[in-house]
Amino acid sequence: MKKILVVCTGNSCRSQMAEGYLRKYSKNNLDLYSAGISPDKINQNTIDTMFLDGIDISNHTSNNVLEYLDYKFDFVITLCNNAKLNCPSFAYNPKIIHRNFLDPYNSQGNDIQIKSVYMNVREEIKLFCQEFISSNFKDLYINEF
Repeated sequence: MKKILVVCTGNSCRSQMAEGYLRKYSKNNLDLYSAGISPDKINQNTIDTMFLDGIDISNHTSNNVLEYLDYKFDFVITLCNNAKLNCPSFAYNPKIIHRNFLDPYNSQGNDIQIKSVYMNVREEIKLFCQEFISSNFKDLYINEF
């Protein structure tokens, strides 16, 4: 089974969303992990936003990328420039993929504006995950959109 690590700064928003979608689109046929450079607890807006799209990540944990240095990953996906710049090297030389997404945690405004930012980021990450799975794991890809 292929092993994938998704990394962002806090492991509280973007990488949690990506882990949820990668699980969905691969039908749990990948060994998936998410982590942060400076982990923080999972953001409730992230949990709520994913739940609105039918994905429950309420049982996910926030982890430090350093916990996974000895894992043999096939892919490490960084979801922000901070993660790309500060991600440690892994012993088994995985394929690194980078995509920079806005951090919804830093969004400002009223509740409606903040929720809108989370939903926009969620949709961008959702599309990225669909493309990643369909490009790299055609045999696993489930087209449910």
